[in-house]
Amino acid sequence: MAAPSGPAPSPPPPERRFLVLFDFDETIINESSDDAVVRAAPGGRLPDALTESYREGHYNEHMQRVLAWMAEQGVAEASIREAVERIPATPGLPALLQFLRARQQDCELAVVSDANVYFIEAWLRHAGVRHLFRCVFTNPASFDAAGRLVLLPYHAHSCPSCPDNMCKRVILRDYLARRQEERGGAPFQRVFYVGDGANDVCPSLALGPRDALFPRRDFPMHRLLTEMQRSQPAGVKAKVVPWSSGEDVVGGLKKLMER
Repeated sequence: MAAPSGPAPSPPPPERRFLVLFDFDETIINESSDDAVVRAAPGGRLPDALTESYREGHYNEHMQRVLAWMAEQGVAEASIREAVERIPATPGLPALLQFLRARQQDCELAVVSDANVYFIEAWLRHAGVRHLFRCVFTNPASFDAAGRLVLLPYHAHSCPSCPDNMCKRVILRDYLARRQEERGGAPFQRVFYVGDGANDVCPSLALGPRDALFPRRDFPMHRLLTEMQRSQPAGVKAKVVPWSSGEDVVGGLKKLMER
């Protein structure tokens, strides 16, 4: 005699339809986290020799030297954390995150940033929004036994357009491929990318005509995409929606999600 069957198992929740990617510096927060942390240094500035040691495309190495110098000056973890937590959010960001929080069943969120994991995690947790983001892709950073914040490169890559420590297009493509496999072969219906910097252009070119780019108005990403749309129209396939505040992004997302 067959055992009585129990209630039918609940069907698995539907996969989220949209992926929303955020840069961090000057996108989620309203300035560079590196600049904000330097204000915790003696005198609130770097010595000229350290500032002048920066080489184009090697910013991660430069910040390694900056953080080592700050430790030598006796700047403690508490001072660095406080400097990070005081950084203001970008105008309208609370409204944008509130909009996305209300649509968690539809939207998966991630951060892709050339800052570092200590700064980003500290700010997101202090703001009470860390739980909204499934992943944070950024440079490793942690305090060693001597009290120095040790910064490392995210990865090595062969992209000639990006800084030597990070190519956001490689990160984006790997993540999309991994998530599609995890989702049983189902891709996201649309990918939305919110950014501001020159290093946000490379991943922008990996997106298709159903996707959308949200470059911060009059910042490098916006200027570079505008130039590319003029000179290489076929290179930018995704819809471009410039923004000045989080409310602008909300308006764009509402229209695109309803299509």
